[in-house]
Amino acid sequence: MLIVVSPAKTLDFDTAPVTKEHSQTRFLAQSQQLINELKKLSSVEIASLMKLSDKLAGLNMARFQTWAPPFDLDNAKQAVLAFKGDVYTGLDAESLDAAGFDFMQNHLRILSGLYGVLRPLDLMQAYRLEMGTKFANIKGKDLYQFWGSQLRQSIEAELDDGILINLASNEYFKAVEAKKLNARIITPVFKDWKNGHYKIISFYAKKARGLMTRYMIDHKIEDPEKIKQFDVDGYRFSAEMSATDEWVFIRDHD
Repeated sequence: MLIVVSPAKTLDFDTAPVTKEHSQTRFLAQSQQLINELKKLSSVEIASLMKLSDKLAGLNMARFQTWAPPFDLDNAKQAVLAFKGDVYTGLDAESLDAAGFDFMQNHLRILSGLYGVLRPLDLMQAYRLEMGTKFANIKGKDLYQFWGSQLRQSIEAELDDGILINLASNEYFKAVEAKKLNARIITPVFKDWKNGHYKIISFYAKKARGLMTRYMIDHKIEDPEKIKQFDVDGYRFSAEMSATDEWVFIRDHD
């Protein structure tokens, strides 16, 4: 069983990693192809392409220009520790023990516009390149065409039991070609009570994806049915609101 999540826009390369354990990304050659093309963009072009402020565009142009393998602990950081955002706040990887890191490395994959598929401990250098960015490249009009079937095949190769837990956003999950994916895909959905009914609230839903990922790591879950026992932060499984493989978890607020 594998879990897939999205990356985060916010990064932390200043805080020292809590572990020295690390691995190397599997799609480094493809990342280099993208970087070679991204390096040709001016700050103004990056701002337009990614809808960024001039300051952020300049920052990311500098990141592209200085991006260079090989990666080590002096010039890169483990992906799960570098990403910061709502999902990663819920996951709180910094507090995992060695057994937790080991389980996470074997069961969690992070989808990425630049790196394709990352294992949690894969080293990466700072970047910003969202999967939905319409960046024309040597393989097509956008990143979905650039990655083609590679991410789907990578995921399939690791699915020993054919079960994929989708905790990624639609933007990123689209890159794994779900309709072609040879797997049972279970998608947890998180809804909070607001204005008289349960609805998806983005901030809470993102954090809940991280909380559920952490729950599966802490409980070493291999049987997806045990995910239904998820009860962190007041969430509970709703059989009534769920479909066969879309599992809804709801939470009430006082």
